[in-house]
Amino acid sequence: MFSVWKPWLTAVGLMLMTACTATNESAVLRDPAPEPPRVSEGDDACGASRLQDRVGWEFDAAMGATLSEESGAEALRVMRPGEAHTLDYRAERLNVHLDERGRITALECG
Repeated sequence: MFSVWKPWLTAVGLMLMTACTATNESAVLRDPAPEPPRVSEGDDACGASRLQDRVGWEFDAAMGATLSEESGAEALRVMRPGEAHTLDYRAERLNVHLDERGRITALECG
């Protein structure tokens, strides 16, 4: 009895697989993601290039105030190891990267 149904089951199985394949292809077609904003290295809206001599210095509240004033940045963000940070890019914000000892490891816009 199974031999009678075997061709029909094979045909139905192939139709179902074809239908699933056609459905998946149409669902995958999407517009490509937009390109992320490009920032040129010469762009120094936060004034980080003027402060590179401070890398290696101890950071404290007074240093933060001095960096903000001398850079002309609209905002200052201190980034310590292990802390979570947003991934948004703001050219006018000065990012101060610190190591575990509280020393400045990098100054950059973002």
